Amino acid sequence: MAKVRVYELAKELGVESKVVMAKLQELGEFVRSASSTVEPPVVRRLREQLPAERAAAAASATAAPAKPAAKPAAGPAAKPSVKPTGSSRPSTPPAKPVPEPLAEPAGS
Repeated sequence: MAKVRVYELAKELGVESKVVMAKLQELGEFVRSASSTVEPPVVRRLREQLPAERAAAAASATAAPAKPAAKPAAGPAAKPSVKPTGSSRPSTPPAKPVPEPLAEPAGS
């Protein structure tokens, strides 16, 4: 059996590389990154350790269901969303009407 990279092992076990690296550190193995290689006996020990922990975590997750995420309240403090117009030009305010000149009184 050849050496296995940490990221390959993590993918196989269905966990993140960080989890595998942390567990390897607990087992006393030195790994620098997810591309580090691991010897076959260490891989065997890790496979024995991680599934037991994952089963315990899954059992506790089913015993206590997670609460649904709370939605933010839409109160007066909420700002209305502005929909873009699709135009690249900035919008300009409407032109102000120009007042008409006053008519001079007739007979002056």
